[in-house]
Amino acid sequence: MLFVEYPKCTTCQKARKWLETQGVTFETRHIKDTPPTAAELRDWHRRSGLPLKRFFNTSGLKYKELGLKDKLPGMSEDEQFALLASDGMLVKRPILVGDGFVLVGFRETDWAAALAANNY
Repeated sequence: MLFVEYPKCTTCQKARKWLETQGVTFETRHIKDTPPTAAELRDWHRRSGLPLKRFFNTSGLKYKELGLKDKLPGMSEDEQFALLASDGMLVKRPILVGDGFVLVGFRETDWAAALAANNY
């Protein structure tokens, strides 16, 4: 299982601690140092079943600086994936990637359900 995080993010810290208390084994990736590629994002988006907009860190400074609230609706999917891949700080976190699921953002009930459903 892959846990994509920004270690300074309090939500990521909370999610990591929760995973550890559940006894879940996972690899970590620092989202700023090693941002997801456009291909990874495409795969995760498809597997998550979420709208692409949910992969954007809409509360982040970079999102606001670039005025993406107004620009995203006019961008193609390819452009959005390229933009996300260009800067890990644009990507919502944490992301948990397992066999059979991709979770974006930390909601304990959703994470617990996904782990239980996938026998983790």
